[in-house]
Amino acid sequence: MDMQLHGKRVLVTGGSKGIGLACAESFAAEGCDVVLSARDPAALAAAADKVRARAQVRVETHAADLSQDDERERLHAAFPDIDILVNNAGAIPSGRLQDIPMTRWKQAWDLKVLGYIHMCQLYLPAMEARKAGAIINIIGMAGRAPRAGYIAGGAGNAALIAFTSAIGAAAQSSGVKVVGINPAVTKTDRMLTQARVNAKLKFGDEERWAETLTGLPFGRPIEAAEIADLAVFLASPRGHYVNGTVVDVDGGGMFRA
Repeated sequence: MDMQLHGKRVLVTGGSKGIGLACAESFAAEGCDVVLSARDPAALAAAADKVRARAQVRVETHAADLSQDDERERLHAAFPDIDILVNNAGAIPSGRLQDIPMTRWKQAWDLKVLGYIHMCQLYLPAMEARKAGAIINIIGMAGRAPRAGYIAGGAGNAALIAFTSAIGAAAQSSGVKVVGINPAVTKTDRMLTQARVNAKLKFGDEERWAETLTGLPFGRPIEAAEIADLAVFLASPRGHYVNGTVVDVDGGGMFRA
């Protein structure tokens, strides 16, 4: 199916691995030029090579710490003309309220929560001015089903769900759509990191991480490419009327007894 995105320019934050890299690959497969941003220049270069190897599109990179206001502004100054923004950079730690010091809360929210908000502030006005564009916020199921063991992520994701719905409802009058995706457990490096933390909290032994990933819907975690393909559809004209909402991707796990 042609998603009618050929020639569009897509910016993916947190684009060097995991869901971000998968999004870059899926948009490139549709003929989109891609800009990848993350902290590690070497990881970005490797990711860009991987995307280029699979699609004949332009791939650019921009190394930046997107937890910092000035770094987000520098990214925007370098690439102001973006058709589709995929907000994906985020690293909120697992842990209970008493496990996470306030400095870590602030670091995590500066990157994901305030980072997403600021990126929308930077890119939405130009999209609204030209009456075209899409913003896809990769959020997380913890915002729908918060747990004490992931309190910082659950609270931050809930805020981003509300934010996405509010600006999506307003932006549609200018022909711009803003939507979100809530992945549940997705097979990435971050999945393993969080599973180790959860195992430490539950069993006192992080090496028992695999025991925290049992009972998943369909017997497996989500593939990053599944989230990426959904992002492409939501950003495309084919998904035009899906706006101001956040799509839950958890295999129905939230409703299981």
